[in-house]
Amino acid sequence: MCWTEGRMTIVRTGDGRVLSVEEWGDPRGRPVFLLHGTPGSKSGPRPKSMRLHGLRVRLISYNRPGYGNSDRLRGRRVAHAADDVAAVADALGIDRFAVAGRSGGGSHALACAARMPERVVRVASLAGLAPRDAEGLDWYADMDPANVAAFTVAERGIEALEPLIAPRAEAIRADPAAHLPFAVEDLPAADRKIVSNDAIRAMLVSNFAEALECSAAGWIDDVLSFVSAWTFDPSRIRVPALIWHGVRDSLVPLRHARWLARRIETATLRVHDDAGHFGAVEVLPDVLHWLGSAAEERP
Repeated sequence: MCWTEGRMTIVRTGDGRVLSVEEWGDPRGRPVFLLHGTPGSKSGPRPKSMRLHGLRVRLISYNRPGYGNSDRLRGRRVAHAADDVAAVADALGIDRFAVAGRSGGGSHALACAARMPERVVRVASLAGLAPRDAEGLDWYADMDPANVAAFTVAERGIEALEPLIAPRAEAIRADPAAHLPFAVEDLPAADRKIVSNDAIRAMLVSNFAEALECSAAGWIDDVLSFVSAWTFDPSRIRVPALIWHGVRDSLVPLRHARWLARRIETATLRVHDDAGHFGAVEVLPDVLHWLGSAAEERP
């Protein structure tokens, strides 16, 4: 993997907010939006530029509201991502596109597919969450205790969550190389191997540093949105959908992926027995190939 500077753009939304956008790959390629994790930024993992050109993919990412220098949107829900992706696509002159989301970006990618069926041609959720109010799903079962604690606090509202997240964000901001938003020693072996890679570790440092350079707002608002109503129904997705998950994922349990795959009629579930949460980084090139191969097709 390689993380090099791309083509930067500032997009202003219809309500006057600013979004920070970056592109990589073939400018004339098939457009694919990549939505980052939580916390995260547009500096997250992506294939080498040469690989993107070979795939004929124009890869687009942006900082969700409150991350980096993208303006905050207080009270945002997961579904708001569809409006922001539409604003970015309009600003870049893109009509139809595919969308992928990793980890916290997975639910936001699904929102785009559900709310923009006329524009989104394919969607992929990698290691993503199911809705908090998912019927028949024990949402917290098998989840990492630190994530359980954060989400449980978030259910009490922003006044309870902010004192938990803000000090962690400040520590990362002060020394991102020494602090990560997860405990490496608590990860399964498959994930520890991936995050110990020097290039990936450097990417993580850059990713989190950009995400939290101004404030913890994006992280706080993401977590609040996950435990609130998504305000869209995944079962309304009609375009081809890929749900990828690692069996050994301790941050987002596999049961979330299985629930989504049952609800989305067009979904294909891919489960990797030996992968954890960060296995999504390794499969991303193949997922982008799948997304880009149909980015110009009508569903």
